[in-house]
Amino acid sequence: MELLNRIRRWTCLPLLTLGLFLILVQSAFGSGSPPQRIVSLGPMNTKNIYLLGAGDRLVANTVYCRLPAAAREKEKIGTVLQIDIEHILSLRPDLVLATGLTQPQQIDALRRAGMRVVQLKEPRSFIEIRSQFLALGRLLGLQERAAGILAEVEVELRAIRTSIADLPQQRVLLQIGTNPIFAATASSFTHDFISMAGGINIAALEKSGRYNQEKVLAQNPDVIIIAMMGSQTGVGAAEKRKWQDLFSKFSSAGSRGIFLIDPDLVCSPTPVSFLEALTAVTRLIHPELGDRPLLSVRE
Repeated sequence: MELLNRIRRWTCLPLLTLGLFLILVQSAFGSGSPPQRIVSLGPMNTKNIYLLGAGDRLVANTVYCRLPAAAREKEKIGTVLQIDIEHILSLRPDLVLATGLTQPQQIDALRRAGMRVVQLKEPRSFIEIRSQFLALGRLLGLQERAAGILAEVEVELRAIRTSIADLPQQRVLLQIGTNPIFAATASSFTHDFISMAGGINIAALEKSGRYNQEKVLAQNPDVIIIAMMGSQTGVGAAEKRKWQDLFSKFSSAGSRGIFLIDPDLVCSPTPVSFLEALTAVTRLIHPELGDRPLLSVRE
């Protein structure tokens, strides 16, 4: 479980500027034909491939690639942190999509063996999520589909902005790790879930995101959203009870709401799943929205 928490914390941290990403893309592909046999080394890559309609080109991924459901049926070449290089080579891919957690020596070994490797590290904002998605669309020869998906997403984002324009802001903690507590900061795309939902991120100015209970109590957020591995099972429920017990002991401090949210939705987003997570976060921060429909795009 600690390994899973460590992976989840790191997959929610910023690691790469858009400019460097584009340089890596251009260097790896040049003007060659679109790849037809792809190995994905991380959940975000896998989900974006399927969103682009290229799931039939995916020959293998990791054990953590659980979404969409079809990804679970692909061959598994290891974990996000440790891959089986010989297995990958045996599949004869014409593209390996690495992540920020892929070990540098593993990337070097793949490239020395003649593999075409593009490393897609974690975006720092929704703008970078969009830009990476467009770039991946170009790599796969599916740029028009990528642009069309993003246009639909933008329509829904405008609907959310309009819906919350006159609503009061709430102070929010988005927790993406525990032992120690780890919070979304302004240097991570997870911050955009709060800011775009009309909230105030109490951890926005933190550099590392490492928090403690006393600091959270002192800042007294209106809403705590737990989006860490296990947050849909016993681990998340225990974390929620812990916050409820702590706040109940302080008459001057009381969180209005403590909620669990699917970490797969929050921490490895495609443009569409980002929109779905944003819609969920918006409703948690602003329950006064009721059941009004805000989202029509689905992954």
